[in-house]
Amino acid sequence: MNLKGKNFLTLLDFTPEEITGLLDLAAELKAKKKAGIFHDDYKGKNIALIFEKTSTRTRCSFEVAAHDLGMHVTYLDPTGSQIGKKESIADTARVLGRLYDGIEYRGFGQAIVEELAKHAGVPVWNGLTNEYHPTQILADMLTIREHFGSLKGRKLVFMGDCRYNMANSLMIGCAKLGLHFVACGPEGYFPNPELIARCEKIAAETGATLAFETDPMKATAGADVIYTDVWVSMGEPMSAWEERLAKMLPYQVNAKIMANAGENAVFMHCLPAFHDLNTGIGKEVGERFRLDALEVTDEVFESKQSIVFDEAENRMHTIKAVMAATL
Repeated sequence: MNLKGKNFLTLLDFTPEEITGLLDLAAELKAKKKAGIFHDDYKGKNIALIFEKTSTRTRCSFEVAAHDLGMHVTYLDPTGSQIGKKESIADTARVLGRLYDGIEYRGFGQAIVEELAKHAGVPVWNGLTNEYHPTQILADMLTIREHFGSLKGRKLVFMGDCRYNMANSLMIGCAKLGLHFVACGPEGYFPNPELIARCEKIAAETGATLAFETDPMKATAGADVIYTDVWVSMGEPMSAWEERLAKMLPYQVNAKIMANAGENAVFMHCLPAFHDLNTGIGKEVGERFRLDALEVTDEVFESKQSIVFDEAENRMHTIKAVMAATL
């Protein structure tokens, strides 16, 4: 696997063999870290982290991974750069590309990270855009492989709003690696037809299948993985919640859904999760709409079937593999 100098913008750009190679490298680096074996082979490298949307897991994963590899990190928060404001994306890319060996971007439209990659001259990594979240999918696939021992043929069901980055990227990852992907949500809340068509072509070559279902019980029967995400994206006003909740509540992951999937099924979530009222937003929404949980109940989130924190840890190991492979 030779990915040196390659951007990491969407899994559509990688072959199944390359994705598997990244998972294998992540597993190797994880084993070294657990064994206390230093792997700081990238001393002298410097990377820039551009965060137009703040994050806990993505920032910490990139920073710890970089430090483990021996690299130095510069973090630019939403007020820390002039990208797209006083300086164009292209000019920002050309400046940072002269100073850094790699650039991570987490923010809004996919076009922004694509523009950075076009002009930077160094590897650019997508930490999340509105359309794609590829580093999360690597972590998810590593976690599923660790738990079940294999990926091919596993059934993954994404519950809720299937129009954005998580459902898009899970569909791509499943298509590439031969899993059976089911998007389960209200009519009109599925990925765009163009992306579905691209993934169907990939699935035809890998043995994967894609399905789109509005009935939660039909969708989750026999599932290996039940996956969900928050129902309202970062930055959306509280006024968006009422309409969304009416559509999404039938797709809440609860004990009934997990029982329908089967005793060997696992629950996954990219986090943060509104499984209780112990957050500011969770409390506000809960009190306003008289709910004690949103996309997943606390009973499921805290159950033995939940592997969300294995998944969260694996963000760091897979991000480390991406940086190591492309640098």
